Amino acid sequence: MSASVAALTLAGTASAQNTTSQMDGLKLSNDKPIAIESDQLEIQDQERKAYFTGNVKVVQGTTTLKAGKMTVLYKGEGSSLTSGNADIEKIFVDNTVYLNSGTQEATADHGEFDMAAQTFILSGKQVVLSEGKNVFTGCKLTVFMNTGQAKLDSCGGPVRILLDPQSQKKQP
Repeated sequence: MSASVAALTLAGTASAQNTTSQMDGLKLSNDKPIAIESDQLEIQDQERKAYFTGNVKVVQGTTTLKAGKMTVLYKGEGSSLTSGNADIEKIFVDNTVYLNSGTQEATADHGEFDMAAQTFILSGKQVVLSEGKNVFTGCKLTVFMNTGQAKLDSCGGPVRILLDPQSQKKQP
């Protein structure tokens, strides 16, 4: 999402209760491996849950997710995370969530990835989404991973947007 697209999409909605935009950098990539690091991992295959705690870092392609805690729910009879045949249903992240994908960054208190619905929601006291010097602030960011479409909801007041005019391309 370039600053000029953001400006066109979001101009006039800075004081709205929510806003919608395109977040191509935050699309999910199903064809790339996922690397996960954490201080501790507890797998409960019978409950189909995995708990990653302490300095959690997830990398897939150009996307990096960091959090203090991550819970993975998977489904399927006989599935196991350790054998690599788990069908991930949902992922919950907590304790200061940071998401970076190329030029786009987002921070929040909590996150929920719903693989079936292909959505992820970042929420908290303040969700900050930035691309370069352009900054969008609200309390809930919903991203539709298959399209990159995003919606930012307010905290009861306005959604705040700070656009840097220097980041816009000059017209000839």
